[in-house]
Amino acid sequence: MAGKKREIQLQAVINNQSMWDEMLQNKGLTVIDVYQAWCGPCKAMQTLFRKLKNELNEDEILHFAVAEADNIVTLQPFRDKCEPIFLFSVNGKIVAKINGANAPLVNKKIVDLVNEERKIAAGEMVRPQYNEILLADSDTENAGEASSENLEQLYSIAIIKPEAVVTGKTVEIKRKGDIGEQNLIINAGFVIEAEAKRVLTEEQVRDFYSRIADQPDFEDFVPLMTNGISYILVISQGNKQDPPWKETVPNPESELEPSENQHEMVTPTVMEKWDSLQDYIERQHLSEFCDIEENMANVNKVIDIFFPDFKSITSIKLERIMALLRPDLFKKKKEDVLNIIQDEGFKILMQRQIVLSEEEAQTLCKEYKNEDYFENLIENMTSGPSLALVLLRDNGLQHWKKLIGPNTLEEAKECLPESLCVQFAMESLPINQLYGSVSLEAAEREIQYFFPPQNTLGLIKPHVTQEQREEIIDLIKEAGFEITQMKEVLLTEDQADKIYFKIKKRDFYKDVLEVLSEGPSLVMVLTKWNAISDWRRLMGPIDPDEGKLLSPDSIRATYGKNVLRNAVHGSSTVHEAMETINKIFEEAVPENPEQN
Repeated sequence: MAGKKREIQLQAVINNQSMWDEMLQNKGLTVIDVYQAWCGPCKAMQTLFRKLKNELNEDEILHFAVAEADNIVTLQPFRDKCEPIFLFSVNGKIVAKINGANAPLVNKKIVDLVNEERKIAAGEMVRPQYNEILLADSDTENAGEASSENLEQLYSIAIIKPEAVVTGKTVEIKRKGDIGEQNLIINAGFVIEAEAKRVLTEEQVRDFYSRIADQPDFEDFVPLMTNGISYILVISQGNKQDPPWKETVPNPESELEPSENQHEMVTPTVMEKWDSLQDYIERQHLSEFCDIEENMANVNKVIDIFFPDFKSITSIKLERIMALLRPDLFKKKKEDVLNIIQDEGFKILMQRQIVLSEEEAQTLCKEYKNEDYFENLIENMTSGPSLALVLLRDNGLQHWKKLIGPNTLEEAKECLPESLCVQFAMESLPINQLYGSVSLEAAEREIQYFFPPQNTLGLIKPHVTQEQREEIIDLIKEAGFEITQMKEVLLTEDQADKIYFKIKKRDFYKDVLEVLSEGPSLVMVLTKWNAISDWRRLMGPIDPDEGKLLSPDSIRATYGKNVLRNAVHGSSTVHEAMETINKIFEEAVPENPEQN
């Protein structure tokens, strides 16, 4: 029996810059389908391409390729676009570009260019002087090349001292403040890659600070560093091509003269680059609160001790995005969609049902504004609850785009027929029944809007060991909380009254005070959407024995001993949380947003 004829690959696969450069060496015409990894090549055109290859390629003058824009520097301008783009390369020069799966136009362009090549080869015509299509200007290309290089990452270690942690300086030092503040690490353009909260041992302090061991006050310094929690931060300066920035006063001689229409001269800001984190900390008068280590050997030592998985963690790009199931899909197929989301490796950090206002619906559906069905879409979007989700995954944005597919059903059927857009299409509207953030910046804005952060007080009681504390803090972070303030304190009766004011007249309150006097407690401000309810759920029932039956994975069930020594405490209401936080931390924190 004759063997089955092996099918020749229709399109060459180009997925990096070197393969692109090699492809440009092709003689004749190469038709290139430029695609995104999340969208895939345009399958709708493959029948046409196969037909043309059979009809026109007897002299091997016609070639087809698919090129992934995400990994090819030259194709950077075509990233984040779902619409198919076809480039036409003649002997290595891009001579034409067609946007969209316009089969008649693509067919005509291929036939015309192939006929030209044949006439040129036969000496019947001179090769035209094509104007090459420029895919990017030189600045863009250079930027792309720079970003594709594997540049060595520079790290520093910052240790925020216990005294600074107790007095609430941590947030001021490492986080963004009001617009215009410049005395903060993040505002200066540095990136906090990892952080840990630890009580340093005497051995660790002597090791880390061995460079100053000969100073007269070193022996007094050691106990100051071991008497409370320190923050250890791994901080990136960015790559050598893009270090952090600082503002300086411009040279008056170089300032531009105001135009006639200017009523007021605005002094331009000149940006210069910070040489190091140490330089920045010293210039901002933060040295008394924060020590910096930039010697790479010492940096690596600290990373190995406190961040043993740092190298593997930094190779994973975790991204948080906002997703939404529109009302019809939420009503009919919610569980099916959620199962697929989790099977695809997404972690659902937060979810809530929400009935959109007309204004909110118009904002989320603005890409359909010019469609005939826009009014029906807005009516549908406001007709019942949608399900809003916050999802986390490595490279989450691109994975979500690829999973759900394009905005319209027609595009999805052409470009990505296996997408959720096609799988969960509804007869009512020809659109994608799932929504996703268009960028990481948009995702953060949407998350802040639909999941406004709320503060609650968290307290870890004295009987909890240091190891158990760290485990509880890990559980808190895994549950999506951000610890925005934290201090270790041996609570006085007056301070305890501020936290337990609701029960201070109860007979058993003296027993509570006795438990709190056994040692220092760790008091925290925990921040996330729905923080109060979520923290109480994570804590579990007040009685650990009851918790072991009703909520065996809760903190109190795991670490509590009895009703009094039940490991943790938390606020019950928004008002209680704000009042307690303000009293304990002595500085007002932003008010909890009203719950939607």
